[in-house]
Amino acid sequence: MIGFIPFALVLGAQAAQKGMSALEVPLMTGLNFAGGSEFAAVELWTSPPHIALIVAITALVNSRHLLMGASLAPLLQHLPRRRVLPALFFMCDESWALGVADARRRALGFSLAYYLGVSAGLYTVWVACTALGAIVGPMLGDIHAYGFDMAFPAVFLVLLRGMWQGMKAARPWLVSLVVAAATYLLIPGAWYVASGALAGLAAAWLLAEDAA
Repeated sequence: MIGFIPFALVLGAQAAQKGMSALEVPLMTGLNFAGGSEFAAVELWTSPPHIALIVAITALVNSRHLLMGASLAPLLQHLPRRRVLPALFFMCDESWALGVADARRRALGFSLAYYLGVSAGLYTVWVACTALGAIVGPMLGDIHAYGFDMAFPAVFLVLLRGMWQGMKAARPWLVSLVVAAATYLLIPGAWYVASGALAGLAAAWLLAEDAA
């Protein structure tokens, strides 16, 4: 949870420097609880903003939640839908990874209470710190000079280490990484986010078809 703080501050500061207000930033991060798509949206933000492009990129980046939700489905079958559906609003990469890891350790299966406790903490910290970042961002200047932006990939590296199940299971992640890196080097803008997400989804689907 502490690892959330630096890159939440970075996101808020970047959004403020792109012209978003201290009210608009927590509204964005609270209604769309998905850091990757928020960073992509801020990267694309102009005045006036290209709404259609931002919506399309956000949908593409967040499409990974379809796979994440599908992976949770077998673990949630014993729970009533009226409790599950609201809880899934708070699903992000970190809460999903921690919830699945906890379920693997527990003999009793998935704990909705644990998942909601983790999610509530992450959500509160994320929204509050992005708002704080929006407030102090204009005073910081170039935030990249502080190295805070490294916190975002660092958190995902830690999550990857905790979920590592061998090279075979990681092939979609590696495909996504290579495609995103190549797109970043060759194409201007934030298209590397969408291309990496789509490549990872396509690789996972093709590999699942081969396994079947």
